[in-house]
This record gives sequence, structure tokens and C-alpha cells, in this order.
Amino acid sequence: MTEKRYYNSDALETETSVISCTPQGEDRFCVILSATLFHPQGGGQPSDRGTINGVNMLQAVQDGDEVVHFTDGALEIGPAYLRVDADLRAFHSRYHSAGHLIGLAGEKYGWLGIKGNHKPGEGRIVFEPAGALLPVTVDDLTADVAALVKRGDRRAISEAAGKRLVTWGDLKPYACGGTHVLNTAEIGTIRILKIKEKKGQLSVQYELDR
Repeated sequence: MTEKRYYNSDALETETSVISCTPQGEDRFCVILSATLFHPQGGGQPSDRGTINGVNMLQAVQDGDEVVHFTDGALEIGPAYLRVDADLRAFHSRYHSAGHLIGLAGEKYGWLGIKGNHKPGEGRIVFEPAGALLPVTVDDLTADVAALVKRGDRRAISEAAGKRLVTWGDLKPYACGGTHVLNTAEIGTIRILKIKEKKGQLSVQYELDR
């Protein structure tokens, strides 16, 4: 089972070991590591990118208990040094964190966030009713999430019933395996693009600047 160091560490470089490297065509290889800092695609968050011993790590995906890394070059079994693309990780973390704040803001209007897409350019949170519903507009939600960003609350990670919980300050925690900013102020301006209610669900589209 791959040790997921990104769960408890914001480090972008680490030493680990290559357990296996299997060709996947002419210029693509499937690599298993003993431990990884690369967040795999999942939970609405895109995969990290970076290098393993200087070889490009193109995409990481979850496969059972393992994180599978796809590279553009072969790697020898044994010691390895990982380097995560810092700019891309920061961008993905901001997008994912923005999704959390939108989910929290939606609860004020009687909606509960049930899923999200935190891929840049496709940001969306889907809600279901969780109580008495109140009208909500793009301007309302924009102001609410801006206020949460401005609070500058520090991230807090805990665990309960085997689940990793993520929040900031005294905000409600969500069970989540993604990467997130250390402080809500790092998210920057969240632009709510569209709010649409259909078939009992509320869909909120959003975006951030790079």
C-alpha cells in the first residue's frame, strides 16, 4: 500500500523508493512507489505533476490501496527523489479550498454540498436540500465566500471514525482527502459564475485566477 504523505505533509520534495516500473506502450510507464507526495486524480481534484528522479511524472491515479504514477521514462527499482510541481499544486489547492468555502456558504441557504469538480475551468459544486430553503443569488454567494476568504483562518486537519477531516479556524469540517491552502486568504478572489436549480439540486459554477 502506497503511503500517502500528502495527507499530513505540505512538503513538495521527499525521498522514497520505486517498487515497480512497468512499460505502458513506447513512452509511458506505470510506477508504484513505497510512499508518495503526489496527489492522485480524484475527489474532484486533478492529479499533481512533477518528477521522479528527474523523470516526468505525468499523472497519478488511485488504484485500490496503491497510487499509480504514470511517467514518460523508465525508472530503476530502488531509491527515488520526488519533486512536486509547486505552482500546479498551489493552484489545485486553491481551487479545492474554494470549493469547500462555497459548500459552507451554501448551507446558510439550506443547501448541503454533495459533490464538486475542482478542476480549473470546470469548477462546480452541487447541492441538495438540507432544510428550509432560502433564495440565493450570485451576488449573495459571492459576498459570502469573499467574507470567508477574508477571515484568513488557518487550516486544521483532524481524524474521526477513520476519516480525514479538513477545515479552517472554527468552520465546519468536511471529510476530504485532497490538498488545501494553509490559510483561507491564500485562495484569492472566488468568482461565482452561475447558480442553477434543477430537479431538486443546486449547481454553482465558480472560477479563480491563476
